[in-house]
Amino acid sequence: MKSRHAIGAAALLAFGSAWAIPEGPEYPSAEWLQREARNYARTTEGPAEQALNPAFLLRLELQSLANFTEWSQRALDDPSWLLLPSGNTLVTPLCSTWAEQCAGDPFRYPGVDGPNGTPFYEIEAEVVPVVIYDRGCARLSGRVWAPRDARSNLPAVIIENGSIQAPETLYWWAAQALVRAGYGVMTFDPRGQGRSDQQTPAGEQGSNANSAVFWEGLVDVIDFFRSSSVRPYPHNLACAGTYPTEVTAFNPHGHRIDPDRLGLAGHSLGATGVSVVQSYGADGAEPWPGLLDRDNPVDVIVAWDSLATPRAASGSVPAIVPRVPAMGQTSEYGIGGVALSAPPDPESHKRAYAAWRDAGVPVFQLTIQGSTHFEWSLIPTFPSTSWCADTSNDACEGGWGQPLAEHYTVAWFDRWLKRPGEPGYADADARLLADADWVERYSFYWRSARAFADRSGRARHCEDIRAGCDDAGATGVDGGAAIAPALLLFLLAVARLRRSARGQDARAVDAQATCSA
Repeated sequence: MKSRHAIGAAALLAFGSAWAIPEGPEYPSAEWLQREARNYARTTEGPAEQALNPAFLLRLELQSLANFTEWSQRALDDPSWLLLPSGNTLVTPLCSTWAEQCAGDPFRYPGVDGPNGTPFYEIEAEVVPVVIYDRGCARLSGRVWAPRDARSNLPAVIIENGSIQAPETLYWWAAQALVRAGYGVMTFDPRGQGRSDQQTPAGEQGSNANSAVFWEGLVDVIDFFRSSSVRPYPHNLACAGTYPTEVTAFNPHGHRIDPDRLGLAGHSLGATGVSVVQSYGADGAEPWPGLLDRDNPVDVIVAWDSLATPRAASGSVPAIVPRVPAMGQTSEYGIGGVALSAPPDPESHKRAYAAWRDAGVPVFQLTIQGSTHFEWSLIPTFPSTSWCADTSNDACEGGWGQPLAEHYTVAWFDRWLKRPGEPGYADADARLLADADWVERYSFYWRSARAFADRSGRARHCEDIRAGCDDAGATGVDGGAAIAPALLLFLLAVARLRRSARGQDARAVDAQATCSA
């Protein structure tokens, strides 16, 4: 997995005026405003369907009560969880109880009859709660997940939350999908969030008050995930005795994990975290800072809203440098966004993509039509497209943005982490190229694009997927016509010359602003 299957890619922005996006009614016009009103209305689908579904509301309240009871029992069993110097209270960290909206999808818990409840936990998966110390001796709460069968040598993915009101429960949809696809998985609450400590014993904060925990803490979690009985997790040893809490010495699924296949997925500030962490060890970035591996073990990332644009190191903020295959998934309306009053720059979601592409590192960028920042954190009542359209099977089924996010997330990991004979290996490329199945959900404002090689070595390069891409993977121009191979080679040469002239300074621009989940 250390081979990145890198491909050269052309800088094709000069042809932007010929691409299909922007499409639809001319601006300004009444027709354009009407279409935008319909598109923006998608952001109300999620909360509306939940508010009108008594079964959903009842399940949410029951799970909320169960979660609060569990949190209270933890504090009774170990009062240090609510004593200084943890900084923990009923409301810090926010979502510490996993109650109300913080429960996430209430049908994804043990004890629920539907397919994502009891059958999943008793038949499909073995899920083990863990508690570990981070480098500052704050306790982190998490879970390790693995298929409930005899398979070993599993590829693995670690999922990092967004910030503030985003506990790990909101991302169990991804954990369950990856376990079903044959992965070992870890979910956790970063310092300052969910059921982890608000602060270190020295008073160092987490969450947005100290965004470094989203890369430093992620490195710590990677060390834990890769620990074993013969390589115990080092921060537990260094912080021993800080609290009376029993911590997990090493990953209980560690003996089943392939150490050479690791992916990261992160949302919001967690997306920045995975963008930073994949960079360690690249030219222009810091060396790998973990304690159990000499080199960066990360092989591929998925960044949910959004992949961070490369930048030089600045103060305590590390550099971001394209190093491994990356997928960016982006929303249209973000957090609390309002309806558009004019067409946006259709290339503006492709800045990180362009940097990966120009560095010759595989990359895929997509923007979900009508979406908000909460397509990836399933938080009830918050604005989003539909994600729980049907609960008749005691599960949230159907939806708009979340099924697309899940499809491409699993397919991208399968493309770079699976080996011959494993489920998902043979058809990973086909799923990534299944434009006809998903393109209607792509944004008609912002261009989605890809630049990677399939397993045969064929370039799959398309700068506007919604406009149409030919089978050879050339960029769709003039409504989808292929650019001649000779022109692609010429543009590739030009792009390389431009990169050489720009030098390292080009990596310092467009630093991604971190935002709350």
